[in-house]
Amino acid sequence: MDFFTLEIIPFIKSHPLLSLGWIALFIAIIVLTIKSKLSKVKIISNAQAINMINKQDAVIIDIRSADNFKKGHITEAHNILPIDIKNASAKTIEKFKENLIILIDENGLSTSSIGDTLVKQGFLHVFALKDGIAGWNGENLPLVRK
Repeated sequence: MDFFTLEIIPFIKSHPLLSLGWIALFIAIIVLTIKSKLSKVKIISNAQAINMINKQDAVIIDIRSADNFKKGHITEAHNILPIDIKNASAKTIEKFKENLIILIDENGLSTSSIGDTLVKQGFLHVFALKDGIAGWNGENLPLVRK
């Protein structure tokens, strides 16, 4: 007999809920990995964002609340709420459909879904900052405060 039958099968029989939890977690990781690989929204690092801002005139869209935006944001960032993007009511960014767009949130967790919405609305080049403003601030990169 091999390891699988000797160790795994009895464990699964003894701990069915725990085993189901591990299987669900494993499937979730696979699905999220595939989804991120197929997404048209690419995750970029701070260094890549700086390069795109300085050399390719990327447009920064900060999707955090107005209060958080005032506490510190990247120079020339546009503060647009996710609900306005989802409802296609953010007319101020319509003119940037062909520009490089960099989405920024608090920690990089919600930008991909908002980016997918922008892609569906016809934006051609959408990127998401990997760790959001927290990662930007963590590297002591400059912020504008109002």
